[in-house]
Amino acid sequence: MTRQRVRTPEEYLRRADPALGRVIDEIATGGGPRPSLPPDPSHSNDSSVPTDCYAVLIRGIASQNISSFSARATYRKLTERFDGRPPTPRQILDDDPDELRVAAGLSHAKTDSLRSLAEHILSGELRLDQLHDLPDDDVIDELTAVKGIGTWTAHMFMIWHLHRPDILPAGDLGIRHAVRRLHDLPGLPSPADVTRIAEPWRPYRTLASLYLWRIDESEPQV
Repeated sequence: MTRQRVRTPEEYLRRADPALGRVIDEIATGGGPRPSLPPDPSHSNDSSVPTDCYAVLIRGIASQNISSFSARATYRKLTERFDGRPPTPRQILDDDPDELRVAAGLSHAKTDSLRSLAEHILSGELRLDQLHDLPDDDVIDELTAVKGIGTWTAHMFMIWHLHRPDILPAGDLGIRHAVRRLHDLPGLPSPADVTRIAEPWRPYRTLASLYLWRIDESEPQV
């Protein structure tokens, strides 16, 4: 494929993966909003997508290992506890951990991770304002130093806040379900399988991921 002949990232993805191309065309003709590259949450009407740097990480922690549908519900319950706003680091630490966990539907591990993030922010160990200037791998290293933040959460941060164009959250449950549907696989693909299947999508794997999440959202929830 000659990249110079491709006018848009969508066209590149269509040529790279015809199955993904059909999804792109279906969404394009469906009349609804299409994913954009880079994603810009400040122009979104979806309250489940926060725009504040710290809030992005809070949502990422709360959303670990659950579907995009469940992630929106969890983040909504979390913000409802704080008058509809993302809690500040101080609010997280001042809240009772067990009450916060139950109210937002969090696990013990996610609650501990939220508190660890708040501690790192207040202590200055994590300088969020400096992450914009770091390469992808360094961003991951900085964020995963916080208890409970793994590569997946770092990927969410790089997509939704840093707007990095070639991020593939291969371990994301929604992405894995979408890839299974996209290529009619007999079972749920592993993260390694997703990475292999997505190799032709470079350098637009972020945009491809946004389309895959649309597939996951369209799947009936039980």
